[in-house]
Amino acid sequence: MKQQTASQYEKMINTDVAPLIARLCVPSILTMLVTNIYNLADTAFVGRLGTSASGAVGVVFGFMTMIQAIGFVFGQGAGSIIARLLGQQENEKATVTASTGFFFSFGFGVLLSIVSWLLLDPLVMLLGSTPTIASYAKIYISYILAATPFMSASFTMNQILRYEGKAALGMIGMMTGGILNIIGDPILMFVFKMGIAGAGLSTALSQMAGFCILLGIYIRGKSVCRITWRKVSFDRKQILDILATGLPSLLRQGLNSVTTMVLNGQAAVYGDAAIAAMSIVNRIIHFIFSIALGIGHGFQPVSGFNYGAGRYSRVRKAFRVTVIMAETFVSVSVVFLIIWSGSLIGLFRDDPDVIAIGTRALRVQGLSLLLLPMSMATEMLYQSTGQKLGASVLSLLRGGLIFIPSILILARLRGLHGIEEAQAVAFAGAFLPSFLFMWRLFRKMPEKDTAADPPN
Repeated sequence: MKQQTASQYEKMINTDVAPLIARLCVPSILTMLVTNIYNLADTAFVGRLGTSASGAVGVVFGFMTMIQAIGFVFGQGAGSIIARLLGQQENEKATVTASTGFFFSFGFGVLLSIVSWLLLDPLVMLLGSTPTIASYAKIYISYILAATPFMSASFTMNQILRYEGKAALGMIGMMTGGILNIIGDPILMFVFKMGIAGAGLSTALSQMAGFCILLGIYIRGKSVCRITWRKVSFDRKQILDILATGLPSLLRQGLNSVTTMVLNGQAAVYGDAAIAAMSIVNRIIHFIFSIALGIGHGFQPVSGFNYGAGRYSRVRKAFRVTVIMAETFVSVSVVFLIIWSGSLIGLFRDDPDVIAIGTRALRVQGLSLLLLPMSMATEMLYQSTGQKLGASVLSLLRGGLIFIPSILILARLRGLHGIEEAQAVAFAGAFLPSFLFMWRLFRKMPEKDTAADPPN
């Protein structure tokens, strides 16, 4: 184990930054691809059941971001601390942090599931259902609730592995769940004639399978950190440190959930077709952005590890490489979105109204994606280096603080067109503050490296 830890340390602080980020981001990108292909396939399969059923998937997507919020707040909160502890060669403290993050994530997942069961009817309406969508949404979300603790804990385990620099191991569990879901959807929905219940059951079973695989990685000692109940810390200071470090993820994911609800609520005025169209557009935009986010996931462990080790020049170089890589990918994707927007919407729902609404929204939001890589990388820079307040502010800006007033104002001034444009306005509004935050942190960061000696 000591030899493995020393080898990992050496790799993270001495390997050339560009190939290191490329190597670390590939597993995250593959995981994102499979997860998002599953999301898109889910949308396409359910779309065959009708426009209201298609809208239900978009409605429940808002709840699933709540589950991600729990998983990410403990996963990225613990992970950021772990990366810096490993950079300082404090491996035992890293294990305590990992165990604490995992068990608290599972516990909060149980709590969310119980509360949601008790408030199921008002919950689906709060998520943005119309009366015709609500019946589908209740069936679909019932299965998601059964798997909620396993989903949140899986996100946490995956994030910790990623911050250790072992994203390839995390990829195995997450990708397996996604692939099982893609296979399970058509079998349960159409072969067993379960309809939307089959889509929900497929999601629940595949997420539980992914959880078991990820937990097995820790139990078999494949990770640097271990997960064991005996190492869980109930020290108030440590728990608050994890929560404070993970707060940007909670704000981002929580606001994503709120913005989805607000978006569905505003679109509901224009009928089920508008909700279905915006749901499809959100899935496609999320697919593109997730790949860029995967590149950022390769950056975070490099940033946190080297910041903890005092290799500040590598942090700066890693940031530049990440922005260039993400911007290149997004630029190519935007060209594709603009040219084939109508055809892409039509793949998921052949309703002319859905295609008309979705085509314009996809083009507008696609162009605004060009502004996101720098904002994303700056937020990840702040979080990975433990700059809690700055990371939280950036998460608020990108997660919905600008979007919510934008959609409320634009929907009133420009109707359905305003709803289509609100996300683009929010992306643009977050760009300048992110640039200023980036400039401020690098100006404050030491110019000279103060590298620690490698472990024996």
